Amino acid sequence: MKTPLTPDQLARMDAYWRAANYLSVGQIYLRDNPLLREKLTLAHVKPRLLGHWGTTPGLNFVYVHLNRVIKAMDLNMIYVTGPGHGGPGLVANTYLEGTYSELHPEVGQDVEGLKRLVTQFSWPGGIPSHVAAEVPGSINEGGELGYSLMHAYGAAFDNPDLLVACVVGDGEAETGALATSWHSNKFLNPARDGAVLPILHLNGYKIASPTILSRISHDELDALFRGYGYVPHFVEGDDPATMHQLMAATLDTVLADIRAIQRDARSRGAMDRPAWPMIVLRSPKGWTGPKEVDGNPTEGTWRSHQVPLAKLAEVPGHLDILEDWLRSYRPEELFDSAGRLKAELADLAPTGQRRMGANPHANGGQLLSDLRLPDYRDYALEVTQPGATIGEATRAAGEFLRDVLRLNADTANFRVFGPDETESNRLGAVFEATSRVFIGPQLETDRQLAADGRVMEVLSEHLCQGWLEGYLLTGRHGFFSCYEAFIHIVDSMFNQHAKWLNVARDVPWRKPIASLTYLLTSHVWRQDHNGFSHQDPGFIDHVMNKKASVVRVYLPPDANTLLSVVDHCLRSRDYINVIVAGKQPSPQWLSPDAAAAHCTIGLGTWDWASNCGADEPDVVIASAGDVPTMEALAAVTILREQIPELKMRFVNVVDLMALQAPSQHPHGMDDAAFDAIFTTDTPVIFAYHGYPALIHRLTYRRRNHDNFHVHGFQEEGTTTTPFDMAVLNELDRFHLARAVIDRIERFAGRRTAFAQFVDAQLAEHDRYVRQNGEDMPEIRNWRWTQK
Repeated sequence: MKTPLTPDQLARMDAYWRAANYLSVGQIYLRDNPLLREKLTLAHVKPRLLGHWGTTPGLNFVYVHLNRVIKAMDLNMIYVTGPGHGGPGLVANTYLEGTYSELHPEVGQDVEGLKRLVTQFSWPGGIPSHVAAEVPGSINEGGELGYSLMHAYGAAFDNPDLLVACVVGDGEAETGALATSWHSNKFLNPARDGAVLPILHLNGYKIASPTILSRISHDELDALFRGYGYVPHFVEGDDPATMHQLMAATLDTVLADIRAIQRDARSRGAMDRPAWPMIVLRSPKGWTGPKEVDGNPTEGTWRSHQVPLAKLAEVPGHLDILEDWLRSYRPEELFDSAGRLKAELADLAPTGQRRMGANPHANGGQLLSDLRLPDYRDYALEVTQPGATIGEATRAAGEFLRDVLRLNADTANFRVFGPDETESNRLGAVFEATSRVFIGPQLETDRQLAADGRVMEVLSEHLCQGWLEGYLLTGRHGFFSCYEAFIHIVDSMFNQHAKWLNVARDVPWRKPIASLTYLLTSHVWRQDHNGFSHQDPGFIDHVMNKKASVVRVYLPPDANTLLSVVDHCLRSRDYINVIVAGKQPSPQWLSPDAAAAHCTIGLGTWDWASNCGADEPDVVIASAGDVPTMEALAAVTILREQIPELKMRFVNVVDLMALQAPSQHPHGMDDAAFDAIFTTDTPVIFAYHGYPALIHRLTYRRRNHDNFHVHGFQEEGTTTTPFDMAVLNELDRFHLARAVIDRIERFAGRRTAFAQFVDAQLAEHDRYVRQNGEDMPEIRNWRWTQK
């Protein structure tokens, strides 16, 4: 075995590891007596023992070895940890290197600081047990497992000097998201990107059962990762001295391999896809912890997963075992009389921004620069009168994004992400500026593929989301387009990112990052050929559960409002923006200037579609979404023809948050303005893109809420025509028109005749579409006409 570490290096690195392990155990158990300078008592121990020990010593082992190579080779490195509840280790290591105390001055480098350090962990008013936004150097929270490797690759894209070490837990490796993440190496260009060093940490167990990858043979494991395109290097054992030497030698080898891959790619440009190195670290679960507790084996078993000694007050002898465990790290050899890590050990850590806790890539707002954006009005569709122009909203957005890519090509800080749908979603103009990323052989029939492309397409919404999050968290910008129904695949990932943003806002040293912007298209109302499986607008409901400070939802009714919204979202910081817009040819309603003014307010009256003038209307007809807007306007034309004396006000909502009260959301319209638009006692027939209950939820505090009648998706769908989808869910013009008459008392005598008219129209529609397979000409060719 190679022994790259001198005896002095080995002794000091092992001591540093012991210090990290000691502080990790201390965080789980202690509230006082942090250096055991008196006999341990129950008064020194937390009443509630929370945290996870089992994965932590392995994370600490990796950290000290990464410190060595960073310092020796002046590496620019960040550390991503997949075992999310290894929080004690990351806190301990950033404390030992000094970063934690710099960013949290109340946790100083002395005995009192150590007391604060251990007490705050999993303590009310303290810090969580996982690697949250409060922890320096972190970009992967780990509250939910599966996303470490995709975050690591997202961080490495367009960061040629960055090396991302990513520890993948063997429990985490069983998730679908992580299993797909291994394919990220097919998208990493060594000529222009940084590198990712995956470290699969096999400690054998989840909470109570063995992990899959820890129980397959060495040969099968080796074949698995070679099949993924990696060259695995194995570091296995439990003897610390042997493992230190083996890990050091292995790191020297894999880093030399990474440098060789990058040097080759950067010197000759074009290249075949390389086989990147990775490390498989096999160590005992709960390494260096109690060997046995109450006659049961503990170290190396599932019993070490969380808190090996959980009943200190109830079980005689457990407190003594804990004290022996803590003293086994020999804290008196690690910390001086003032409580500081001894100088000869502190010298092992890198300094300044080379410390992994202080690396600015892990606090991406420090590196963020504004995108260069063209004037979105240059891409606007000409609208001389409402409804006269037919256009495709997302096609116009694609042309705008094309030039965003062009303007930022030299800074390499913007990418477009999405499943295999960029062209389908009418964003194909981006391929005039760049190609899809593809590392590997190409066929003559391939199109729009390049190693240096800036469009990230893979049929995994998880990967798209995770790459983009890693890209944003390290200081860049991006845009994610997806079919509306399948964005639900990343519901949990959205949750995690929203929670991260929410917490990071209150961490003073975390700088704002670019917002995560979704464009959801191929939406529920135009899934003519895909059918019911593709018909679900519920992501909006999911998003609206998050803090108002974090989320924004936009429903632009046409191309020019979409352009205005996209421009706004790409300029924003620390939000999650959700835009829902159709890709099909449809009427265009607003000029560029009118669209900008409308989007700025969020909702407003369209005077050109109203006929009440300054008078109070008989009814307010409102819409949110492109298809609902068209159907609501078509209902207005029916009502004008059938009941010309009816006084109507037409309202469109582009910013869903404007419906809320200002106390609920900063975009909320004040009550006086809201009442002036929606009145306090007039029926409101609201055509909404999604599930109707959401509109009631958003408006329940408004004075006129009881008069809101919302039509939206009722979970009715199939493979059918566009208009039939609206009819099935009673969002069509005829149902909307009947809803108006049914709720205005002075027209009660005309309800029967009007209902018969509507029923006849719907019956004719039903007969026609089933006979002809398309909507009636008067539906297909309907146009808004000014009266």
